[in-house]
Amino acid sequence: MTEWWESLSTLVQVLYCIAVPSTLLLLLQTILSISGFGGDSDINISDTSGIDMGDISGADFGDVGDIGDIGDLGDVSDLSADAPDTDIQVHGSYSSLQLFTVQGIVAFLAVSGWVSIAALSSGVPSAGAIPLGLVAGFFAMYGIAKLVQISKKLTENGTIDFRNAIGENATVYIPIPPAGEGEGKVTLTLQGRFMECSAVSNEREMLKTGTAVRVTDLNGEVLVVERQ
Repeated sequence: MTEWWESLSTLVQVLYCIAVPSTLLLLLQTILSISGFGGDSDINISDTSGIDMGDISGADFGDVGDIGDIGDLGDVSDLSADAPDTDIQVHGSYSSLQLFTVQGIVAFLAVSGWVSIAALSSGVPSAGAIPLGLVAGFFAMYGIAKLVQISKKLTENGTIDFRNAIGENATVYIPIPPAGEGEGKVTLTLQGRFMECSAVSNEREMLKTGTAVRVTDLNGEVLVVERQ
């Protein structure tokens, strides 16, 4: 074993020192992922509707004398009226392709190392073997990133967001009382799923079963619909 190692050139020895540990680490990551121990550091804040900015002015922040006069900031109770009605959504990588992740870098090192070793063993000069390994490593890193992106998109799509129903067409399944006097049921296709959802209406007349409606608003998970 020692003789074999000493017979290798310095470049090949370096490549082995990169390829072997990277391959072992890649195998370990794969085993942990399959076993369900893989972590996910993505942040998903999809609903801050429960935060009332108007209550900030009434909150007790204790003694803030050391940090200046809060009164200089103006009346923050009007923030909820002046600020646009927006939802904060932070999706770490649901829709973006992230190349430089731990998995991607490990795959890059492993593949580029072994491809370079194979090319050098086949008689390819180092000036061609190293670039060939780097290209192969990049494609491996890209492939890992693409697989992660697809898997996370599938996970995201599996979570129903009822806000996506606004503007969609639906059909009344259980009659909906008029003027918001009670709830009925509608059926519609939401995020590729055929669903039955609770619904209310501001129409003056009851919406009977089979009536075509359109979703105009959302009250929690209850759809607000109107006749088409």
